[in-house]
Amino acid sequence: MTSQGEPTSALKEAEELALSLSEALSGGDEQEAAELSRRLSQLSLPVTVSIKSQAYPQESIRLHIGVEDGQSETYVLVTAVVSPHMTIAQLKEKISQDYGFPPALQRWVIGKRLTQDQETLFSHGVRVDGDKAFLFILSANAACLTRQQHRLDQDQQRIEGIVESIQSMQLLSRGPTVDGDKTEPTLETPPPPPPPPKPAVAPKPKLGWTCTVCTYFNKPTWPGCELCSSERPLDYKVPPIYLPDQQELYRIQQEELAMLQYIQAQQEEREKNYTEFLATEEQNLIPTSTEIECPICFSTIQPGEGAVLRECLHAFCRDCLTGTIVNSRDAEVACPEACESKLQDREIKALLSEEEHARFLELRLSIAESRSDRSFHCQTPNCRGWCVYEDEVNQFPCGLCGETNCILCRAIHDGMNCKDYQDDLRIRAENDAAALQTKQLLTRLLQQGEAMKCPRCDIIVQKKDGCDWICCVMCKTEICWVTKQARWGPNGRGDTSGGCRCLVNHQPCHPNCQNCH
Repeated sequence: MTSQGEPTSALKEAEELALSLSEALSGGDEQEAAELSRRLSQLSLPVTVSIKSQAYPQESIRLHIGVEDGQSETYVLVTAVVSPHMTIAQLKEKISQDYGFPPALQRWVIGKRLTQDQETLFSHGVRVDGDKAFLFILSANAACLTRQQHRLDQDQQRIEGIVESIQSMQLLSRGPTVDGDKTEPTLETPPPPPPPPKPAVAPKPKLGWTCTVCTYFNKPTWPGCELCSSERPLDYKVPPIYLPDQQELYRIQQEELAMLQYIQAQQEEREKNYTEFLATEEQNLIPTSTEIECPICFSTIQPGEGAVLRECLHAFCRDCLTGTIVNSRDAEVACPEACESKLQDREIKALLSEEEHARFLELRLSIAESRSDRSFHCQTPNCRGWCVYEDEVNQFPCGLCGETNCILCRAIHDGMNCKDYQDDLRIRAENDAAALQTKQLLTRLLQQGEAMKCPRCDIIVQKKDGCDWICCVMCKTEICWVTKQARWGPNGRGDTSGGCRCLVNHQPCHPNCQNCH
């Protein structure tokens, strides 16, 4: 069995160890403190370590407190003189003595944190004049505070107050006795009662706005809650009669200075970006600024050795881009990443040599000619000239060889009209291979329906594009392309005996008629 003296001896040893530990910690003796802590932990007793008030700043500060309860629509701002080393429990007692709110009803919020009784004001950042705190007063029902408990708390406070006043009284001398002995001590006469309180004067209305989150009352010029940093209500306006104090003026000046610095930095950044944009725009090919991996050949490309496409910003090595252009069979070279962007002409020119670029341009012209429905190539042998003709154009003067081509006859027949040329073509086709080839071409156009003979002068005419009305270049006969007949008879316009009876009885001349003549 364990004797009753063992717990007592353990407590006594713990007290001695705790006192020695306090001295070791205060003296900075790390080894001694570690050894004492080890021995003290072996006793397994509840222990607390606290910092003495002498270590904190000793000057008193004024703490601004916003007080509110569950039924008020706003809060009351009060000021209390406190010390940084004061605990929250001591602060609650002070507020209870000064304003009559029991500690059990007080809930303190400092720096967006709910406080605990053992914590100090210093730990919550309360260190200088003007620091702020928020006090919420609970209802008696919410705190389970009964009237009897409240009376006991008030009696205890009165007893503590009496004890403190008795201890603070000084002993006064009664004067010399008959025997000449020294005066006997006596109690000092109690101080006179305090003067009656002055009549209450209605406080001046305070200007500001109430935070919708923590209900803290802020100064009018504050853009956000000083306690919880919530934004100021959008509909609030600073009263014109409000005069900010020096602290607010300094803050406003700093905000304006910061805004000017921000605008200046933003403008400088814009000018820098604009200068870089101009420098980039002057370059035909934008080089890579960082190390990349080419997505085509998967080789590592050092900064400046690759190229960035302007439209899609995809980056490749120059060799792969050059190969893409050379092997392209399209007039427009698409990005190798299969996106919708195309390489610009100046990018293509910068990547190719002069010979490669010339071949690419020839290929581009060839592709454009082959894909155009109304293209005509110059009939001069080995001439590269070609054009895209309009419906009303019948001749093409080639700008390369200087010859004038007849688009209707698809030949060059200087000094002869189309009828004379076609008549001469039939004669020469018997002995001239070139003439025979041209005659066969015209015959094929007639068979395929791409050309027809004029019903009056018998020359071959074509409808290049447009509506079904055409006009013979020789005899100026108006012809219906669908019926292959003259639009009008011998009596001219209005005579429908020519073969085309379009719009007679409001009926088209042919099922394929577009009703445009």
